[in-house]
Amino acid sequence: MSKIAFFEIKDWEKKYLQKKLKNNNLEFFQDTFNFTDIKKSEKFDIISIFIYSKMNKEIINSLPNLKMLATRSTGFDHIDVKECRNKKITVPYYGENTVAEHTFALILALSRNVHKAYVRTLKQDYSIEGLKGFDLKGKTLGIVGAGNIGMHVIRIAKSFSMHVLAYDSKPDNFLAEVLHFKYASLPEVLANSDIISLHVPDNENTHHLINKDSIKKIKKGAILINTSRGGIVDTQALIEALDKKILAGVGLDVLEGEELIKEEKQLLSDPKKAEYFGQIMRDHELLNKDNVVFTPHIAFYSQEALERILDTTVENINNFISGNPQNLVK
Repeated sequence: MSKIAFFEIKDWEKKYLQKKLKNNNLEFFQDTFNFTDIKKSEKFDIISIFIYSKMNKEIINSLPNLKMLATRSTGFDHIDVKECRNKKITVPYYGENTVAEHTFALILALSRNVHKAYVRTLKQDYSIEGLKGFDLKGKTLGIVGAGNIGMHVIRIAKSFSMHVLAYDSKPDNFLAEVLHFKYASLPEVLANSDIISLHVPDNENTHHLINKDSIKKIKKGAILINTSRGGIVDTQALIEALDKKILAGVGLDVLEGEELIKEEKQLLSDPKKAEYFGQIMRDHELLNKDNVVFTPHIAFYSQEALERILDTTVENINNFISGNPQNLVK
């Protein structure tokens, strides 16, 4: 019987997981994992967290019995994956379609001027001047980060008959052949894409990946989409790119600095934080532009996705216990 601890758990999640993993020794904690939890966590073989539990090298080294660290999120930049690998700790990922679908919701809102048209009709203005959109068919989509979510976006893009260029530090040539897309360098992707979509974690290698210098390489009139992490894009550089018409539009589900009040599930459960978040967004210069479409970090947020996160976590845990770990972070 495996000893499993779940952190950052809500009541409905606890009941769901108890039913699915009833043959295991389970403990549940509502709070994030931190240094004060090390003593009570030493006995666990498996620990499951959400994005606010920062599992760094020091914490990982303080858990001698830990064999698996499972995060219930699409991103894993809150885990020192390298140290887990050194300690032979299994780290499965959760990859799915929800964020990819939201990515295309933002793309279509910009390509067909849905946002502009909606704002105009609120003012009882039903003219169509300035609302001419463009077809996605035949356009080139640039994917920065062709991991699990990036691949979902590529599959959707191919159904729109789009061309796809992808930049990734670990190219998969087999998938490129199967899905009919090409890998290219980051400058090539930026220079040749009509739409650029970001799908990388925010770390020391990717923070402000889109900055004043890299924006100069972007094809004039392109659209930029960010559904990953706000810190990947230098906000001031983004504003300048819009002002200078280097970018024709921007679709954002994340914004630099939003992590100050945290995000995703915690935002949803705390009305005061949500209200403060709303004030920041209202005051933000970016959001006053009519060619910017913004959603408040909800790309992950569908009923199916919330349940699928738990189902995938259960599946990853059961596969690990049975000696056949799946969906491993590379």
